[in-house]
Amino acid sequence: MRLLLLFLLSPVFSFSQNTIGLPNIVNYNKILYKGGLQNWKIKQDKNGIMYVANNEGLLTFDGKHWKIYPLPNKTIVRSIEIGEDGKIYVGGQDEIGFFSPNLNGKLIFCSLIEKIKTEDRNFADVWDIEHFNNDVFFRTTNRIFRLENETVSVYKTQTEWTFLGKSNNELFIHDRKNGLFLFKNNAWENISSSIMNNAEVTSILHLQNDNFLITTLQNGVFNLTKNKAVVTGEFDNSILKKEKIFTAIELNNNWIALGTTNGGVYIIDTTGKLVQRFSKIEGLQSDDVHCIFLDRQQNLWLGLDNGIDCIAFNSAVKLINPNFQGNSGYAANVFNNDLYLGTSQGLFYVPLQPGVDLSFNKGIFEHVANTNGQAWSLAEINQKLLLASHEGAFTINGNTANRISSKTGFWNFTPIEAIFPTGKIISGNYTGLSFFNYTNNTFLPDIDIPNFSETSRYLVLDKNNNIWVSHPYHGVYKVSSNLNGNYSTKLYTGKDGLPSTLNNHVYKIKGELAIATEKGIFIYNYLKDIFEPSEPYKKLLGNQSIRYLREDTEGNIWFVHEKTIGVILFANNTQKIIYLPELNKKLLSGFEFIYPFNKNNIFIGGDEGLFHVNFEKYTKNIVKLTAQITAVNIFNKEDSLLFGGYFTNTNERQIQSDKQVFKIKNNWKTIRFEYATAYYGQENGLEYSYMLKGFDNNWSDWSNVSEKEYTNLPAKEYSFEIKVRNNNNIESDSTSYRFIMLPPWYKSIWAYVIYFLIFCAGITFLYKWQENKFEKQQIKNEEDQKRQQYLHQLEIEKTENELVILRNEKLNTEIDFKNAELATTAMHLVQKGELLTKIKGEIAGIMKGMENEKVTSELKKMIKVLSEDDKVEKDWEQFAKHFDKVHSDFVGGLKEKFPLVSGNELKLCAYLRMNLSTKEIAQLMNISIRGVEISRYRLRKKLGIPTEISLFDFLIKFSKE
Repeated sequence: MRLLLLFLLSPVFSFSQNTIGLPNIVNYNKILYKGGLQNWKIKQDKNGIMYVANNEGLLTFDGKHWKIYPLPNKTIVRSIEIGEDGKIYVGGQDEIGFFSPNLNGKLIFCSLIEKIKTEDRNFADVWDIEHFNNDVFFRTTNRIFRLENETVSVYKTQTEWTFLGKSNNELFIHDRKNGLFLFKNNAWENISSSIMNNAEVTSILHLQNDNFLITTLQNGVFNLTKNKAVVTGEFDNSILKKEKIFTAIELNNNWIALGTTNGGVYIIDTTGKLVQRFSKIEGLQSDDVHCIFLDRQQNLWLGLDNGIDCIAFNSAVKLINPNFQGNSGYAANVFNNDLYLGTSQGLFYVPLQPGVDLSFNKGIFEHVANTNGQAWSLAEINQKLLLASHEGAFTINGNTANRISSKTGFWNFTPIEAIFPTGKIISGNYTGLSFFNYTNNTFLPDIDIPNFSETSRYLVLDKNNNIWVSHPYHGVYKVSSNLNGNYSTKLYTGKDGLPSTLNNHVYKIKGELAIATEKGIFIYNYLKDIFEPSEPYKKLLGNQSIRYLREDTEGNIWFVHEKTIGVILFANNTQKIIYLPELNKKLLSGFEFIYPFNKNNIFIGGDEGLFHVNFEKYTKNIVKLTAQITAVNIFNKEDSLLFGGYFTNTNERQIQSDKQVFKIKNNWKTIRFEYATAYYGQENGLEYSYMLKGFDNNWSDWSNVSEKEYTNLPAKEYSFEIKVRNNNNIESDSTSYRFIMLPPWYKSIWAYVIYFLIFCAGITFLYKWQENKFEKQQIKNEEDQKRQQYLHQLEIEKTENELVILRNEKLNTEIDFKNAELATTAMHLVQKGELLTKIKGEIAGIMKGMENEKVTSELKKMIKVLSEDDKVEKDWEQFAKHFDKVHSDFVGGLKEKFPLVSGNELKLCAYLRMNLSTKEIAQLMNISIRGVEISRYRLRKKLGIPTEISLFDFLIKFSKE
């Protein structure tokens, strides 16, 4: 029955011991969260974001980034509450209101002070806020404000309101003078006796049925039953009054957490026993606890007087530090119901109490006598616990170590025979290998293997009883014995199949010899006497370097890669790898150690003690992951917040409305996304993958980086997608943020409209210009054509003129030629006439002296023949014919125009046109010169030629036309 705890609280605080295993405690100081020193209340929204009431404002934490939102009057925030509407209600000094996101996703404060009457506005600090039945209640020392449907009402007191809280869906307030009240039927009903007067209530916790546990700051603990508060029997509250319980919460059906002002946090079970305590000794920043909050992962958040602490209370990983001095942990063993831990300062042990999870065992470790140096390993052989340490080899009897060898520096013990009990064991030491015999229930030193002096920290016996020793810098040794008991040693290095001579570690896994190397796990081929890569391990672990291997009681294989620990799970013929990121970089490098006692208790050596892993719980601690985009910033020469992390409200962060799809101007060259996951205490095991739809084609590789930048994105709509996974490969749904990248001004719609208008105007202008140009060109072409035609005509005329000239020249030439011929002909005729005249004269002379009449008669006949005109006429006709051809039918035209002109006159005209002299004409016409003159005179008259016109000129110019 839960009420039993009230009778047992006193020994809890004064005598009970703490648990040996403590969860990880993360300390957040004011430098880290960049706020005030004191923290008063802690809440969490539906998306896992933490909210803290801080001296300097409202703190938020998303698992990666801290942000602070001060109140407008810069006063202390002492209380917060998250309503069903997602609003974050806060109370400061003379200020109440709520934070809600704006369109940019940034929390903006909205004050409610204007809804309060002026006379009630001076109320100092708001200590408690509760959301109840759609109303919000704010507690100050002398007023309770009730926000109902946008209206604020006030409940006053004559003394002091000391508490406002909700328990079991009921709302309580406490008045220092009048006691405890319950809000019922829209009114406050007094439910306590005077015993609660003058008390300062700090919490009301529901126990069972109608029973409540009431804690007070200075008056101890009360029990509220059937609306009556009573002191719990004869219980002495003196211890509780001294500790001053400032706050208390229910953790589950069995445990309660008490926060005190002097002693830190106490975890109590339903029987009143101490489960666990957290104070400065266990790692808190302060023992003065103002508030406790249990988040969705069952982590305990503490608001302290000087910081914020997060206790991974539900974690399956605990730290066991025997003497709280940060000793390195090398070994562990559960023997005779005692837990022994080997450290850098010797061996420690603690008695074990019944329980599944040994980390919750309460007790104080004691040092085992005679073990002051490094305790390297523990081995249970023949129901004896053996210790190999820097000081030597020992058997452990309770709290004492008994030396079994005079030598110092032992690493390990391994039985030679697999069947219990063994008669001989082998031990690796600093200088080789030593045998021990088991005689009379005692281990006694035997011989050392001769001619082998390597330090033998890694030692394994194979199925043929060969002794295998690995040295990180020299290689792997096989020590074999023959029938005569003589030992031989062979060294295996990179020449014998190993990837390298360095960093090889020998182990025996599932009955098989295995070598952990820098290139994965290798196995020994007995037939070939070489080492070969193990294909099964290669499929699981690849070629990554492995430093340590250990098989647990369930057949799973634990391994260490660099400073990361993982386990290969074998179940239902399948294999799965789980990593434990909580232990990353916390292992003791070079001295890795894993002791799998059972599935609930795995002990792992660390650099500050040993870690305890409840592996069964670890595999069941499955938390739904949600990746959240916490901020979107845009940059150029300065930065600007585009998105503050909230969408519509705190309870629907992942729903982006269309109004929140912002358009980003092109002058913002860079956009950066910040994202996180509210997975507290295990941030190291988270990996993110992102994709920018519209830019990326595929999801990115998984990485623990929690921000991404893009630069100079092309103009279009994008959606940034982010998802997260943990070390168990549990993957979240994707979360998106949409935005539109606008084009530069010269690529905007308006710019394209302007470009279109300019283009149209340009086309129009070009058309008009082209049209005008065409018209001008056409006119010019017409003018050119006319000019060309004119020039062509001129050319034609010129050509024709030239042809005419040439023709005329030709005609003139021909005329000259004909004239020359005619002249020649005429001269011939003249000469002929002269010859005939001369001949006739000569004949006439001869006739004068001739007396012969017959001869004379004949001569006369000859003269007569010469004087005949027929031949002359024929010659003239021939001459006239040629003359007309040359002179365009001159004779015919003259005869036609002047029909009265005689034939001799026609001859005269022809001869005159030929420009023959009078003498030549006289000879041609066989007349005298006088006769020619007379003929010319007569011809002038017939032709009607005036005296002032030369007969020659007239005849030259005359034509038939």
